[in-house]
Amino acid sequence: MFVQTEITPNPNSIKFLPGKIVSKGGSFEITKKDNVKNELIRNIMSINGVEGIFLNKDFISINKYDNTSWDEIKHIVISFINDFYSSGKEFVIDKDPFEEDKNLGEIEKKIVQILDQKIRPAVAKDGGDIKFKEFKDGIVMVQLQGSCSGCPSATMTLKQGVQNLLCHYLPEVKKVEAV
Repeated sequence: MFVQTEITPNPNSIKFLPGKIVSKGGSFEITKKDNVKNELIRNIMSINGVEGIFLNKDFISINKYDNTSWDEIKHIVISFINDFYSSGKEFVIDKDPFEEDKNLGEIEKKIVQILDQKIRPAVAKDGGDIKFKEFKDGIVMVQLQGSCSGCPSATMTLKQGVQNLLCHYLPEVKKVEAV
């Protein structure tokens, strides 16, 4: 098996592409290994210098701390991914353990639809994700995950990309902020 890597706009994040399904249940981010039973996630989170993991359908983004070099951890991550899939496992996880049930109103449903169809695919190319959190008083609250979390260009993307797009399609939206 050959795990490919891609750089992202965030210098502290690399996208790892195993060429297999990673998540069958959507995307989610893990920043603590506590209460995580998954062997691969626990192993990667145990690497000194790893700050967080983001899982998507076909990739894993790893965020590291500023003072850690990719040369120190990249080969260890690839080794863990190879070992995991070589043991016969078909995917890392099959459902999002952090999924929240929300009763959304019409505007919220439209916001989620725009995020899912127009914004999420572009953000995923850079190894990240964007999740709707709340809409109140014209302000959309979103959570940036994966490579987008802590990325120097995330603020510009949020304002010039996400906010402009949502305001264009939904006059009720006045502003977008990250939580």
